Amino acid sequence: MSKKIFIWVAHPRKSSLCAALADSYANGSREAGAEVRRMELSAMHFDAGAPEDAALEPDLLAWQEAVAWCDHMLVVHPYWWAAMPSRAKAVLDRCLTSGFAYKYRARGVKWDKLLEGRSADGIITSDTPPWLDTLLYRKPGRRVLRDGVLGFCGFAAGKIVQFGSVKLADEGKIRRWLGKAEAMGRRAAAA
Repeated sequence: MSKKIFIWVAHPRKSSLCAALADSYANGSREAGAEVRRMELSAMHFDAGAPEDAALEPDLLAWQEAVAWCDHMLVVHPYWWAAMPSRAKAVLDRCLTSGFAYKYRARGVKWDKLLEGRSADGIITSDTPPWLDTLLYRKPGRRVLRDGVLGFCGFAAGKIVQFGSVKLADEGKIRRWLGKAEAMGRRAAAA
């Protein structure tokens, strides 16, 4: 049975290095036999500032459906102000809700992780070199994605990587990043 992989390109612009990395990951996944679905934040229509109890728009329902469908998920996003873009965070705020992604228990501080049994990878692009982000800031983008988002909901975190500095990268370095993304996709499909 082939692995079902959902790729979410959480970049607000259609053309980006994030989209190219997602293409490479998808190619590797498909070559290894996986079935791949993909959504682009840039094509999603929803009210980022809607109240917590607002009904989900069709694109957010489709995002939830893709998460429920998948065995494995890739989140690929740029690193802006030590986090993912606010519009991407709004998708998480609106979609990873109690009853879908987690459920608090009546007593105590524990919760049920409703998306257990799935795994996930993350690719983050940044102008900050990853070594500097690690040294100065203790890699907040990677930690939040791995632990505060994916882990909180029950995803087993696979590989969470940060590629940078994008603004200083030459063609050769970008090709290497694309190759690494493709290898990650193959590995995810085979796991």
